[in-house]
Amino acid sequence: MANAERELVMGLARAHVPGGLGWRGVRAVPLEPYLSAVAEHGTFRARDEVEQDTSWKQVIPYLALFDGGLIYLMRRTRAGVDARLHERYSIGIGGHVNPGDGDPLAGLTREWREELTADFVPQFEPMGVLNDDADPVGAVHLGLVFAADAGGRPVAIRETDKLSGRFAELDEVAAVGADLETWSALLLEFLRADRGIAAR
Repeated sequence: MANAERELVMGLARAHVPGGLGWRGVRAVPLEPYLSAVAEHGTFRARDEVEQDTSWKQVIPYLALFDGGLIYLMRRTRAGVDARLHERYSIGIGGHVNPGDGDPLAGLTREWREELTADFVPQFEPMGVLNDDADPVGAVHLGLVFAADAGGRPVAIRETDKLSGRFAELDEVAAVGADLETWSALLLEFLRADRGIAAR
């Protein structure tokens, strides 16, 4: 791939991640130290060079979108490039932070506009941090988790050839738990515990 075509993504060396990374799941901690670490130590590197570099964490803003007690549940079609994700479910909206974004919140705003059709951009509320070093993909990514509420306003998937989406009860999401992407499974576990819903 020519250098001009290589995607640059923001990340942090593990040594600069506040509090270390000796844990798995979602932690309800303030995001300010992580955003400050990104601002001070974050750098952009070519994505194809860092996918196997476990000394460096690609920063991913990751949004759980609610509508009251419902959460937005997406399912990937078989049209995507990565066959591992075909027909898998997700409750996280987001992606990499690129140089044009400037910071993770701006990156999340861009992802919102790229992935969804909606006539509003919600308030993104910090929820916590997501880490999963047990998974090869998770080992090179760090999730900054946010929540937002649609407030009854319509939301739809933009690229309907690749995804479908709708608001669902957390118990409905749990019912397809075996087909959830790993990060979404960890986020669901956190949300159900946070809301006092007994895990099944």
